[in-house]
Amino acid sequence: MNAPSPKILVVDDTHANIVAMRRLLAGCGAELIEAESGNRALALCLDHQFALILLDVNMPDMDGFEVAALLGESEQLCETPIIFVTAAYADDLNKLKGYRSGAVDYIAKPINDAILQSKVRVFLDLYNARMQLESTLNELSQRNQQLQVEIAERERIEKQVRHQATHDMLTGLPNRPLFHDRLHTATQRSVRHGTRFALLLLDVDGFKAVNDTHGHPTGDALLQAIATRLEAHGRANDTVARLGGDEFAVIMEDIDGLAPLLQRCQHICDELALPYPLHGRDGNAAVRVSVSIGIALWSADAPSDEHLIQAADRALYQAKDAGRNRYALAAPDQA
Repeated sequence: MNAPSPKILVVDDTHANIVAMRRLLAGCGAELIEAESGNRALALCLDHQFALILLDVNMPDMDGFEVAALLGESEQLCETPIIFVTAAYADDLNKLKGYRSGAVDYIAKPINDAILQSKVRVFLDLYNARMQLESTLNELSQRNQQLQVEIAERERIEKQVRHQATHDMLTGLPNRPLFHDRLHTATQRSVRHGTRFALLLLDVDGFKAVNDTHGHPTGDALLQAIATRLEAHGRANDTVARLGGDEFAVIMEDIDGLAPLLQRCQHICDELALPYPLHGRDGNAAVRVSVSIGIALWSADAPSDEHLIQAADRALYQAKDAGRNRYALAAPDQA
């Protein structure tokens, strides 16, 4: 798409002078707009952007000095170059007055064709260069905005990929790799600050029956609902993770005694045993399951994180063997 032609405003109260200007500037590459009074010139300046104004000085009602002064007071119009065209006021004093009014040059009447055309060409070249610069700056600004959008989108995608690499796709909980990282961090923090934490391994009792009876989509919805309840029960510094299938884990940090810990575990059992209103393949259903929990308390003389996991796992199977829907605490020599 070609840029519009620059515009030149010719202001003169003598029609013959305007016709002469029209003839002289016919091939300059600009659109000529004409005004026969200062007031008309001011009105046109509000409606058009001019590359140059050729302004007669000696006009009735409002002379060229007044027009130039008013244009100079407008923030929108003050940068428009004005060349005074005059047969009078050609002395240095009046030229100085014209420059103070906002003129950039003078052309004396009778007009020298070559001088007029040369000066007009200079100002048109300056205008075109300025328009090209503004266009380039606008393009750069738009490209910069586009780059900012692209960067933000890339950062969003990278954040999403990092999250997917460390979180379970179904429940949004930390996955097994992140669980191991959080467990290792918990052991380091406990050593550094002399605090204790507990590891809980949870297994859903009766999950296979839910899948068989209501379908796998209902089973997935159940796992999501269990994750939501576990997260709601946890504290800010706890980690609730899904290890896979119907296995979950909770790292409870900064525990303040065995009795409060066991009370929290019982509350988890009670909470997760409440009905889950879900939609199955045969319609809505109030699904009931329970959880078995194995608990292992970390101590500074524990050989490794894996040793703690194995202790909690043995306690989990003790809870299942004892009838499910309950918790079991690993013996101190096992943790």
